[in-house]
Amino acid sequence: MNYRHAFHAGNPADVMKHATLARVLTYLAKKDNAYRVIDTHAGAGLYDLAGTSAMKTGEAEAGIERVLAADLPEPVAQLLEPYLGAVRTLRETAGPRRYPGSPALALALGRPQDRFLFCELHGEERQKLEKAVGHDARAKVLSQDGWKAVAAHLPPRERRGVLLIDPPFEEAGEFGRLTAALETAAQRFATGVVMLWYPIKDLMTVDAFRRDVARLGLPKTLRVEIDFAEVRSQSQLSGSGLIILNPPFTLAEEMRTILTAINPLMARDGKGRVRVSWLTQGA
Repeated sequence: MNYRHAFHAGNPADVMKHATLARVLTYLAKKDNAYRVIDTHAGAGLYDLAGTSAMKTGEAEAGIERVLAADLPEPVAQLLEPYLGAVRTLRETAGPRRYPGSPALALALGRPQDRFLFCELHGEERQKLEKAVGHDARAKVLSQDGWKAVAAHLPPRERRGVLLIDPPFEEAGEFGRLTAALETAAQRFATGVVMLWYPIKDLMTVDAFRRDVARLGLPKTLRVEIDFAEVRSQSQLSGSGLIILNPPFTLAEEMRTILTAINPLMARDGKGRVRVSWLTQGA
């Protein structure tokens, strides 16, 4: 694959995804027991928003930069503090325009007892990932196909934690792979939080994906989506979605509060939509 997330780091989709991940990890940290994070498509782990790739698209300006600069109401600011605090702390040590990918964010929020497994098959991206997080004794970086990692590394020894599947969506059939991976994860890690990220470009494809997930009949499956634009084109990202299996019981309301507040900052022309709903509920 030729995908480089550096072009898109810190954009509105990243903000939505990472704010959600931060809330999940904050919830897991309420118990002293260790948890494990498995990131199947980890990327480079750390990004320079002043670099050539990020500056070429400028996507972070409508994402993390607007959120950091905003005067957020107190309840929203409190909910976002784990995420935004991690970004600010990173910038104090690594540079004013640095941005953490999911691996760096997870490590920033993790505790000494927690463990992290990051898979990245692309050689150049993996080298950057090793440089960004490989020095941390809690972390292991693997050169492994992220789709195979789902079956290979579940259940984790800790028996609690997060599986994040965030593929690049460069190949056909990625939505089908997400559905299959979710079913495998539910079978092998019934108590774990599973997060599936997907782009919103083609509504028919996304609607079919949600129906396929619902047909699995898995309990406690949450849909979180935001739109950044009213007009959708298959060549342009117009929204971002997450399917979350076994989310913390507080997450739905927390994400509704967060996204309702920040999406107008990020949406084109100030227009956007937030959708937080259950595909399935109950035990």
